[in-house]
Amino acid sequence: MSRRARVTPVEAGLPDGGARRRTPGLRREEVAVLAGVGVSWYQWLEQGRDITVSPQVLDSVGRVLKLSSAERRHLYVLAGLNPPPAEVDPASQDMCEGLQRLINAWMPFPAHIMDRYWNTVRYNDAAAMVLAMRPEIVQNCLIAFFTDPIYRSRAQGWEAIAHHVVAQYRAACSEHPDDDGFRAVVEEAQERSPEFTELWARRDIAPSGQVRKELEHPVVGTLFVESTNLRVPARPDLSIVLHTPLPDTGTEAKLQWLDSPEGRRGSMYPVPG
Repeated sequence: MSRRARVTPVEAGLPDGGARRRTPGLRREEVAVLAGVGVSWYQWLEQGRDITVSPQVLDSVGRVLKLSSAERRHLYVLAGLNPPPAEVDPASQDMCEGLQRLINAWMPFPAHIMDRYWNTVRYNDAAAMVLAMRPEIVQNCLIAFFTDPIYRSRAQGWEAIAHHVVAQYRAACSEHPDDDGFRAVVEEAQERSPEFTELWARRDIAPSGQVRKELEHPVVGTLFVESTNLRVPARPDLSIVLHTPLPDTGTEAKLQWLDSPEGRRGSMYPVPG
């Protein structure tokens, strides 16, 4: 009822008529007609009665009431249905500058932002110095993991975590089974890496979470970090990956030195090994 009251007849594409209404917004009958459902059925839906509803009908009602993605998912939950995948609300489209400030504030620790396909969206200076993120490589974290020789030379125990990386990507794919974007990344990875092809065929699945990494940096030596993948609720198509130094390893001091003027001069050009 509250959402029905927000939508004016003009906003819904109906003639205004000029007459004042006793209540603001659309009438139940108007919502029912615009959504293509019966008036009594819509009234029962609004009253929360135990009726059969389908996703298609809820989507029609949500369209008429101009529900946001979050409100549409909430409507599904109220109706006892599994909610659809979260979508990006138009009001949250322009968040990348704020997220860039967030990962910049994570300095001197590496951090980057990737989309649902693991394409690199943004990264901070520490990610460039430590993880060898740079413009000239393939801007996809999965493909770069298997094909970038500089990153592979730095990742100690690369083989031990490769299967976990692939299992996490398959879990991401399972959330969008018909998405051609995931299919394109997998096909390119299969073309470029026999190791990926072998691991992908295992069909292992693992949730995104935390992964401990041991990195061999050519200037400061061994770094021990914990990689944490965080979802952005307002931007379900983006994730923030933060790398935190493990305690009692000396990693924090090394990362701080790399971020110093002296350290930046010494790490200006990434090299293997």
